[in-house]
Amino acid sequence: MAKRADASAGTPATVALSRAGIAFTALGYDHDPRAAAYGLEAAEKLGLDPDRVFKTLLASVDGALAVGIVPVAMQLDLKSLAAALGGKRAEMADPAVAERKTGYVVGGISPIGQKTALPTVLDESAILHETIYVSGGRRGLDLELAPDDLLAVTAGRYAPIARTR
Repeated sequence: MAKRADASAGTPATVALSRAGIAFTALGYDHDPRAAAYGLEAAEKLGLDPDRVFKTLLASVDGALAVGIVPVAMQLDLKSLAAALGGKRAEMADPAVAERKTGYVVGGISPIGQKTALPTVLDESAILHETIYVSGGRRGLDLELAPDDLLAVTAGRYAPIARTR
């Protein structure tokens, strides 16, 4: 069951959006620790179209960390992410490294308000939607915002980086 979350609940993501003056809506849900796919769980529990719910993934592109944001029902295309960032090779980052660099736990990694600013790429499918949903910085919290606002606050860019499973 979805519930409006108190935006002042204060994750680094909500604080960063508030400081930047970006409009967003925080939506909370009761996270099931047994859930295998955090993003799909969010879409289901919040009653949202999975095409509008995006997951945040960290990858190493030519040895440097980067953020790829793709719809939850799709996969990150590592070759496309590398190409979007001018790199040759990409591989998924170790979860422990992802947590340390972002300050968030896996399943709750937000692209916003990370401890270390990283190059960020949002799948171009996001432009089809007025608003999208991304993790709010903890499991059980998603944020609704305009894709252009997400890119503004993360200094990111659009690129075709998603592929079907």
